[in-house]
Amino acid sequence: MSEETDSQRRNFLGIAAITLAAVPLSSMGTGVLGSSAAAMAADSPATKSGDVNAFGPLKQINAGLLNVGYVDAGPATGPVVILLHGWPYDIHSFVDVVPLLIAKGYRVIVPHLRGYGSTHFLSSETVRNGQQSVVALDIIALMDALKIKKAIIAGFDWGARTADIMAVLWPERCKALVSVSGYLIGSQAAGKTPLPPSAEFQWWYQYYFATERGRVGYDKYRHDFAKLIWQLASPKWNFDDATFDRSAASFENPDHVAIVIHNYRWRLGLAEGESKYDDYEKRLATGPVITIPAITLEGDANGAPHVDGSVYAKKFTGKYAHKVITGGIGHNLPQEAPAAFANAIVEVDGY
Repeated sequence: MSEETDSQRRNFLGIAAITLAAVPLSSMGTGVLGSSAAAMAADSPATKSGDVNAFGPLKQINAGLLNVGYVDAGPATGPVVILLHGWPYDIHSFVDVVPLLIAKGYRVIVPHLRGYGSTHFLSSETVRNGQQSVVALDIIALMDALKIKKAIIAGFDWGARTADIMAVLWPERCKALVSVSGYLIGSQAAGKTPLPPSAEFQWWYQYYFATERGRVGYDKYRHDFAKLIWQLASPKWNFDDATFDRSAASFENPDHVAIVIHNYRWRLGLAEGESKYDDYEKRLATGPVITIPAITLEGDANGAPHVDGSVYAKKFTGKYAHKVITGGIGHNLPQEAPAAFANAIVEVDGY
């Protein structure tokens, strides 16, 4: 419906820089270090060599089945925003988004999903399950552990799917939604339906992961594999090695491969989920609408499989807008266009 221009990005970043300069570091929490007003004013700093923003030591908390590693930044009494990453990415997709939201007075939570970074299972006996409802349950458990009743939920890739699911199953916990690539809730039945050849070709890694060769190959070459996905999914994003390596460290989590492989095999019906989550999956399989205020985003150069926004627009029945972010923006939209992503969160909060 609308597009972000370079001037809009610079304007948002400039305002954030001025505001942030007036915020004492003590009010920003321990989650963000090393931001400067001059650096904040730069256009899309995450696309340049030597990122200026970095997360400090993460917090850890027991939540549900996990001990979750997470960023907790900004004023403790501010409205809460939870940012959810996808595969193969990590919390650093939001490293330039967080300071922008802090400057607007938000408390920002950025967790490593199960199988990433410092998040780990509390028990060795827990099934390393990657089915869609389970990841959403992890975030609800995190909110409970942090005593957060309600939050704006925003994400991309797995994170967008998780945010969509939370909005459907627990709308009372979600103030508003920002979802990159829109409505991503699926089902095993839908996953079994053949697509046209050109569409199937885009999911090549899903079929690779369906084989034992694929599991072993991903485990052995996870660094190179993830880097290839970054390049294919964001063909115009000139990220440097340091930017990639910072996120790639999160894939060394001992459960990472198991979670990723189960996620994609479960989607195709090649791996079973756990029966205790069947009721959630049955509800999701009906394709329920999202009733809370929402903004969906799409990059104009997204190389990952996705559909046009018009395909899923009717799935959003509350106040809603769809925005295409221009300028060669790919799949990792928060890191490639942090101002546009942060601006969408501020906007949807006003709906």
